[in-house]
Amino acid sequence: MEKNDSIDFYGGEVLLIDKPKDISSFGAVNRIKRAFIKQTGKKRYKIGHAGTLDPLATGLLIMCSGKKTKTISGFQGLPKEYTGEIVLGATTPCYDLEMEIDQTFDYSQITEQQILDCAKTFLGENNQMPPIFSAKKINGKRAYDLARNGEEVVLKPNLITIHEFEIVKIEMPKVSFRIACSKGTYIRSIAHDFGKKLNNGGYLENLRRTKIGEYSVEDAKSIEEIQDLIFDSKFVEKLN
Repeated sequence: MEKNDSIDFYGGEVLLIDKPKDISSFGAVNRIKRAFIKQTGKKRYKIGHAGTLDPLATGLLIMCSGKKTKTISGFQGLPKEYTGEIVLGATTPCYDLEMEIDQTFDYSQITEQQILDCAKTFLGENNQMPPIFSAKKINGKRAYDLARNGEEVVLKPNLITIHEFEIVKIEMPKVSFRIACSKGTYIRSIAHDFGKKLNNGGYLENLRRTKIGEYSVEDAKSIEEIQDLIFDSKFVEKLN
């Protein structure tokens, strides 16, 4: 997006969105698309996102409109950066708070040094098992649909790379972190595996995507700010 907000939604634009919590990436795209259609009456309008964020996660979501939708695949392969919190001493079936806790553990013996050492073991290339409650497809069906129906879910591990894993703060049982990683990395799985490596439990409580390649959430706009631009009279005049 241009700094002066003179943007061409219809012809093609790359939009940096700060996605709020409790809305899916698809839902965020639809809110902007509906605003465009309502204001312009142009029902044929291309827009899509370049990498899903879970509904409970916040932060940078890249959207492409118009002719720029052809560039989406280029953004999908870029490295990502996240901040968040892992809670030790418990697990959930989906590895975050979208489902209730199913097991608890005594974490009183875990030391800060063990946590710092554990983070180092994730650095470099790893084979990561995705959560069974994920959007991975198995014979054309989403893994989370199969899991919710009580069907067996057999997933293959993904080869990922963790470039940086910084422990920012430890306030047991919460561990605040910053991670720089390759595409395809499930931070929920890192939280789950973090607990397992400590012979304990762990789940993801908060997650925020801060960077995609060189794009930063600091330069992103809220959904409401993008809607305001769409409803701006100058934008309408530009289309007409």
